[in-house]
Amino acid sequence: MFEHTFASHLHFGEETHHEELVNPAVQISALVGMLVHTFFDGVAIGAGFIISPSVGLLIFLAVFLHKIPDGFTISSIVVSSGQSSSRALAAATALGVSTLIGVVVVHVAGEGVNYALPISTGSTLYVAATDLMPEVNREKGVKMAVVVFAGMGLFLLVRLAAHF
Repeated sequence: MFEHTFASHLHFGEETHHEELVNPAVQISALVGMLVHTFFDGVAIGAGFIISPSVGLLIFLAVFLHKIPDGFTISSIVVSSGQSSSRALAAATALGVSTLIGVVVVHVAGEGVNYALPISTGSTLYVAATDLMPEVNREKGVKMAVVVFAGMGLFLLVRLAAHF
């Protein structure tokens, strides 16, 4: 909802506008958008641990792997907009802090956990269906499909391992 409501231009694939990167508003809007995104990653982690330790661990591992590209993304935007590497590190650190705040909020909110995981799951499915899968289907050959199914297999293995 945030991306479609507040973002002035959505990007898919390799489409870029280099002249826009020098605009400070781009850096700020990207950071705000990523902070909202990472906050809800934390909400998902917190809700998962309330449901069960194995669900929480599974969500934590998925989000942890996802934080690496998130950090590179925001750092790249900050550096491309002319800021220093220390500002880029501060922006990436803010994403981690935002995730932790999301975890804490779920544990403090109590009854709100009944809604937190379904909303987070719905958002994930929406992004996968509207952004990720069209990109996968656009790729020629089977390489990308194999990567997607390998990721699904990894998810299944981690889930099975979490039960033991």
